Amino acid sequence: MTTDTQKEEWQLRVRLAECYHLISYFGWTEMIFNHISLRLPGEPRRYLVNAFGLNYDEISPENLLVVNADGQLVGDTEGKPNPAGFALHGAIHSARDDIHCIIHTHTSEVSAVAMKQAGFSYDNFYGAQLFGRVGYHAFEGITLYEEERPRMLESLGDKHVLVLRNHGVAVGESDVARAFFLLWTVQRAAEIQCHAGMLPGPDVPLSDTIRASCAKDAAWVLSSTSAADKMFDAAVRKMRKDVGPLWHGDNA
Repeated sequence: MTTDTQKEEWQLRVRLAECYHLISYFGWTEMIFNHISLRLPGEPRRYLVNAFGLNYDEISPENLLVVNADGQLVGDTEGKPNPAGFALHGAIHSARDDIHCIIHTHTSEVSAVAMKQAGFSYDNFYGAQLFGRVGYHAFEGITLYEEERPRMLESLGDKHVLVLRNHGVAVGESDVARAFFLLWTVQRAAEIQCHAGMLPGPDVPLSDTIRASCAKDAAWVLSSTSAADKMFDAAVRKMRKDVGPLWHGDNA
């Protein structure tokens, strides 16, 4: 491994570790469960993921594991990955060259929406940004089994958000910042939908024309501007101000 490659991998490790801490900071964790994975450059394909048993706020650049698309460890490390992780993550990474980072969560709000037959509402500001961008996959139990992979991929199609019915959500994007930005949009859409559902009276519906325009603009902002990087960096700065160093030796 060359010095430049080592430097690039370290930068990716830092970025991913920061993302784990952000998910914890915002309260979107599920104890030691769930995963965020990130593809490393080069071939054969390798991915960074958390060691099973660590809280998200215990993740550091050094203790991230390297696995292949089947979730098998690459190299000698003490930690082990959660086998449930790469039934989902490995399937998407293997099939989608445009997705390098995948975040899976099941917050209360997202899981509540995942239980509803209609799924996400596209009538609030954040939900409108997701119009036409969400796939839905029927619940088949805990995602452990190889045979479910093709059905998950069929459900996802060419989209970047996959609602796992009766379960949670997975979002995938080209890098960590964009995946986090997309997850934040999904989470806010779910929160507002849950709150609106508790208020009496009908919602104000949006037309499909307005929804489609909003979703197109949101996708453009995500893919073609630096907004995701700026947001991610700002969130990390705020988190470090509030909690201090994120791991031993964190001097950022």
